[in-house]
Amino acid sequence: MNKVLRDAEEAAALVPDGASIMMGGFGLCGIPENLVAALQRRGTKNLTIISNNAGTDNFGIGLLLKARQVRKMISTYVGENKEFERQFLEKEIEVELVPQGTFSERIRAAGAGIAAFYTPTGFGTLIAEGKPTQVFDERHYVLERALSADFAFVRAWKGDTHGNLVYRRTARNFNPVMATAARCTIAEVEHLVQPGEIDPDLVHTPGVFVKRIIQGRDYLRQIEKRTVRRG
Repeated sequence: MNKVLRDAEEAAALVPDGASIMMGGFGLCGIPENLVAALQRRGTKNLTIISNNAGTDNFGIGLLLKARQVRKMISTYVGENKEFERQFLEKEIEVELVPQGTFSERIRAAGAGIAAFYTPTGFGTLIAEGKPTQVFDERHYVLERALSADFAFVRAWKGDTHGNLVYRRTARNFNPVMATAARCTIAEVEHLVQPGEIDPDLVHTPGVFVKRIIQGRDYLRQIEKRTVRRG
């Protein structure tokens, strides 16, 4: 099977209106820039986006929010995106806020074939409303369902044409776990190489989890908050 697509436009064409998409990244670090931009240009609507946060107003997922292509966000916080905050407060978008550790574990569980798990996080808060609870060793726990999606958009530093991926430093973040939890994972890579050019011991995401792959281009590598030392 040839997993390599021509470009991000061809990848975005696979996503129908109403799809759910996991998007890797933390802030603006390790986000699938090419895939998100192509989806915005295509105008795909009524999307459910599963991502730690929505970046900034004019970059990454912020482009989709600004174009009103997102019906629902499942994330851990509103963050630095003013448009996301506005839509949330004005009830123009459905938002499910999830504690960050629970968020990552729900995704990991889906990738591991685990339907649900108990966690103490959120017990006694709004997070636990309507969910089964249980006591283990005199501590209260909340039952959380696994979280999967139709698609996962992930970004890697290097990948081969079989879909084996290597991430670079903190850009790894949510990308590996999301790659396992979607029905169709599409990866964009900074360096696309031939099979055998990646040491098997260095592979973070095996190609069995990746359905399609593209060579990314023109990365902007924006920084969400630039902090410099005074004097």
